[in-house]
Amino acid sequence: MSNVQFGYCLPIFASPGQALFRTPNYRALDARTTMDLGVHAESLGFDSLWVADHLMLGKDEAILEGWTTLSALGGATSRIRLGLIHQAHYFRPPAIAAKMGATLDQITGGRFILFYDFGRQLRENRAYGLAYPDDVEERAAETVDGVRLIRDLWTADGLLTVTYGSYAVTGATCTPGPVQQPHPPIWFGEPDPGLLTACAEFGQGWNTTPVSVAEFQRRLGLLRDACSEAGTSYEAVEKSVEIQVLLTPEPGARETLKDILSLGESTSDPELIAYANGDLEQPPAKLADTTLLGTPDEVARQLSAYIDAGADHFLLWFLDAPDRRGMDLFAREVLPRFRS
Repeated sequence: MSNVQFGYCLPIFASPGQALFRTPNYRALDARTTMDLGVHAESLGFDSLWVADHLMLGKDEAILEGWTTLSALGGATSRIRLGLIHQAHYFRPPAIAAKMGATLDQITGGRFILFYDFGRQLRENRAYGLAYPDDVEERAAETVDGVRLIRDLWTADGLLTVTYGSYAVTGATCTPGPVQQPHPPIWFGEPDPGLLTACAEFGQGWNTTPVSVAEFQRRLGLLRDACSEAGTSYEAVEKSVEIQVLLTPEPGARETLKDILSLGESTSDPELIAYANGDLEQPPAKLADTTLLGTPDEVARQLSAYIDAGADHFLLWFLDAPDRRGMDLFAREVLPRFRS
């Protein structure tokens, strides 16, 4: 278990009480609070730091822009690896994204991870006047064209002229290139067939959004099949689980949950309310399948189940953030159990 990595997902948007969507305890976004949490995560020994890539999200649609935030974090930290969760292909021309990634990798001494996707929220693309094809296969194909161009710009020896679909460069160079050779790790996410194929062909990592252990195993089976078809190594791909955490020092998660749910203007999930109030003995699937829940011993057992299923890396959303007690407790009593 010594190779298991733990990432901290930075709350760059607030979603108070909203049925436990990633940042339900954050009453209102505050940029300074958010940035301080990133620096604190590094001091606690987390391995990676992650920022969502959206333009509109959460309370008042207020969210910090991902690349700007990640760049600032690069200067505020010295060791921790850095990445955008589902970096949205249609937000930035891929050739420019290549230059941005190479620059960040240079400035941070080789700490950047490219986790690339087509973005998962149509409305913000429409609101900002950005392309977003209706057909998911078309989105996936254009995303793969974009990341191929990024990879080629990172690895080209001299000037590059190449076309991938509607993306092309003529006599372009991405100098200085990334510190990491041959390039920063390229991750994909979710079980979209086109992205799974690309991950199998040239990816170094794959991530799933919060799912149960059984669903995680099913998705890993799809990745294994894609690697087999591509003739590449399934074992060489880093497998990541993005998941929520509600950690308490002793049995008391229900009370914390009740406090969090009370922050919302309305909570429409009767099962969550019933569990928080003690009317249900077991947490509903909506919570249990997306959240590591309970004491350090309980959370460690839940992590071990994902690790036994094949997880190498966890991207953790602490539901009590911006309160630091959950992340501090995790670093003190859970993380050391997975270090050799």
